[in-house]
Amino acid sequence: MTEADEFERGTDGPKVIVAAVDGSTTSLRAAAYAAGLARRQGAELVVVYVVAGSAMVGLVPAAGLALSDAEHQVADELRVQIGEAARRAGLRARFIETTGDPYTEITRVCEKVLADAVVVGASTSAGHRIIGSVGVRLVRAGKWPVTVVP
Repeated sequence: MTEADEFERGTDGPKVIVAAVDGSTTSLRAAAYAAGLARRQGAELVVVYVVAGSAMVGLVPAAGLALSDAEHQVADELRVQIGEAARRAGLRARFIETTGDPYTEITRVCEKVLADAVVVGASTSAGHRIIGSVGVRLVRAGKWPVTVVP
């Protein structure tokens, strides 16, 4: 084993950076920050969008289809924007759309792509002061360096 083999993955700077987006202003800032970091590090940028659904869907079944369509439309628009921005910046980037609990899905994607760093936008939800935001939960998990962008 050489001295270089003894270093842990990502200790020489991130090679795979995951940015979680949901269409909010803070998540788009986080994606822009992650893209700049990826460009400077020569890293791959993996942008993940989680369709979380809503508890309200059970109350109005017809709303479920409309909400799902709207979320997939947002994902499609983000996919195009990320792709165009990555091409302009000369980045290696991919967009992953998934469904489920945001924390669980972001964690799953990070493990799958062997993420070295995670970038998320700060939560603007009042409820997250009580149960904790996705960013706080990722920090507490202690698996990756996490940057929370305001």
